[in-house]
Amino acid sequence: MGKRLRNNGLSIALLLLFGLFMAGQTLTGLHEYNEERAEHGQPPAEVAAYLRTGHFLEATAENWESEFLQMAAYILLTAWLFQRGSSESKDPEKREAVDRDPRHSRRQQAPWPVHRGGWMLRLYENSLSIVFIVLFLGCLALHAWGGVATYNDDLMAHGKAPVSLWQYVESSRFWFESFQNWQSEFLALASMVLLSIFLRQRGSPESKPVDAPHGQTGGG
Repeated sequence: MGKRLRNNGLSIALLLLFGLFMAGQTLTGLHEYNEERAEHGQPPAEVAAYLRTGHFLEATAENWESEFLQMAAYILLTAWLFQRGSSESKDPEKREAVDRDPRHSRRQQAPWPVHRGGWMLRLYENSLSIVFIVLFLGCLALHAWGGVATYNDDLMAHGKAPVSLWQYVESSRFWFESFQNWQSEFLALASMVLLSIFLRQRGSPESKPVDAPHGQTGGG
């Protein structure tokens, strides 16, 4: 058990932190939502009911979509573009192991799509970016669905007619909510790429070795 925890400690810690902060978002979001309902003379909602509201869905999906966009873009951009000196980039002067064509592999323990070949291998060798793109699009759709529900609640509370999903997607509100998150994700990525040229964190695979020169590219 101790070895299993050590070998999977990073994912376990991240999932526990996710659960902790997700619970915090849910409880504080419920409190805010019920305050808004009280202002309009409506009874408070229970947790189960709140999880189905546009208030919760919009806030959650809006953040998830930007994270999945960040990861999809980062995976694809680092496959083709370089930043000399950054631990987050491939070395432009060397051929990296990740560029190796799996069709020439003789590894017996390679994943089964490598042995299968054909369209299955083509799909598998791009599967990481494909899944993140699908997750991004799914969260974008959920953001729109939750967003229009929240927007219509606001409209009806002020005696105005609700709008359709498509009208909401065309609105500046939807795109403002999206762009304000997307720009921050790319700022964070750019900061990581550039700061890793000059700064170090001993023990982290996201950093170059502490004694590595600034001009060294990659984390090895």
